[in-house]
Amino acid sequence: MSTQPLLTPYNKNLHLKNRVVMAPMTRSRADNEGKIATDELQGLYYEQRASAG
Repeated sequence: MSTQPLLTPYNKNLHLKNRVVMAPMTRSRADNEGKIATDELQGLYYEQRASAG
């Protein structure tokens, strides 16, 4: 049985449970007029993705 490389820990400069990383929230997710990522929008975005890694 082989281990999926993406699911193995990464322990170089960062200590991660796996090698799956997520890009930061982009302005396209912001729904206000200026497309500004507010604290509330960022919190919701990362809360929705917290189980990813």
